[in-house]
Amino acid sequence: MELGYKTILVAVDGSNESERAFRRAAQIAKSNDAKLLLVHIIDGRAIAAVDTYTFDSPLTDNDPTVFIKYENHARELLEKYKKEAEDAGLKDVNYYLQNGYPKELITDIANDNKVDLVVCGATGLNAFERLLIGSVSEYITRHVKCDVLLVRSQE
Repeated sequence: MELGYKTILVAVDGSNESERAFRRAAQIAKSNDAKLLLVHIIDGRAIAAVDTYTFDSPLTDNDPTVFIKYENHARELLEKYKKEAEDAGLKDVNYYLQNGYPKELITDIANDNKVDLVVCGATGLNAFERLLIGSVSEYITRHVKCDVLLVRSQE
């Protein structure tokens, strides 16, 4: 049985724990010469509940550009992580940015890409979001067909 990882998926959402998860996933990918998949899912159900991102103007439920702003911010985050991983020496880094339900989409992306390891933060953006949509990391752990590494904050 082979112990190395060939394809690693890391779920990022802008939280401190997801940043730590990215760093851990990049280290593991580099030491295994593995492909790194960065994944960010925009969950429309949680947008109104989460006040994590900072924009030039306040977000409101009536703002028709709210999804565009989230998508642009998410793309910038993914591009930043992709560049950082490539600058660290990773050769094969790609990302997925999708709208929908994080639990199911991350699991589908992992299973469809034959990922060997999923890395994610143990908790996401905030406690209110977890109450609203449930634990993404818990769902992933139960439904992917590979190893899962949950990265916790140092606090």
